[in-house]
Amino acid sequence: MSKNLPENHISTSVKQALAEDIGEGDITALLIPEENTAEASVITREQMVVCGTAWVDEVFSQLDPAVRIEWRVRDGDEIKPGEILLTLSGPARSLLTGERTALNFLQTLSGTATIARQFAALVKGTTIQILDTRKTIPGLRLAQKYAVTVGGCHNHRIGLYDAFLIKENHIAACGGIAAAVTKAREIAPDKPVEVEVESLEEFQQALQAGADIIMLDNFDEKQIHEAIAMNRGVARLEVSGNLEVDNLASKAIEGIDYLSSGSLTKHCRAIDLSMRIQLKNLPH
Repeated sequence: MSKNLPENHISTSVKQALAEDIGEGDITALLIPEENTAEASVITREQMVVCGTAWVDEVFSQLDPAVRIEWRVRDGDEIKPGEILLTLSGPARSLLTGERTALNFLQTLSGTATIARQFAALVKGTTIQILDTRKTIPGLRLAQKYAVTVGGCHNHRIGLYDAFLIKENHIAACGGIAAAVTKAREIAPDKPVEVEVESLEEFQQALQAGADIIMLDNFDEKQIHEAIAMNRGVARLEVSGNLEVDNLASKAIEGIDYLSSGSLTKHCRAIDLSMRIQLKNLPH
């Protein structure tokens, strides 16, 4: 599990999700006799990279420890449509009550991991790392960032606290790039300082100011090559700006260290999963 997931993070997220869904109680589940047991299997209707197994385990652990789960896959596995991810057995009410919460985590995180795997394949064989951003689903940032790594990409800063990212408005408010970088060094000398630039002139200023990382925002290929030549390996270079699966490879230029894309998380499409249940010990 990712080092960015603090202890109890999964249990806390699951507790909130179950409370959101169940509220005062699952009244539809009460239609089923309490003593009825069932077996269920979860299948995928599309190709996917699995992610979120720990969240599913936690859902049923909190809901009803009597539910037994047998996984046929693990996080990071790539599977085909129609394959079974897991089987469950236990009280029928508990299986049905936990179904949606468990699948919500699994389908969303697997969706993130699946798109990350597609992005990672585009720079395979290079030293370039593909980074995510802070454009995540509220409440699921750490989970989605974990999913990004499962898919083979990497995490940018986790939040506003672990690295400086000096953008246009920060530059304007501080009175310039040099002033902003200098102040950042004073505030937290141990934190990386990154500056987002929108022109080669700003790039030169960030380079002279001693930024650790310079983000080339919406630079075209010619500008990227010019920035690489100006840089001479001094700062780490990141390219960003509307990077998608269909155009990312064109920006994977030697001399670039990172490509960052919000699409890894903000455009996440949930995987189509289905839980099929079979009730046991029904009255004859």
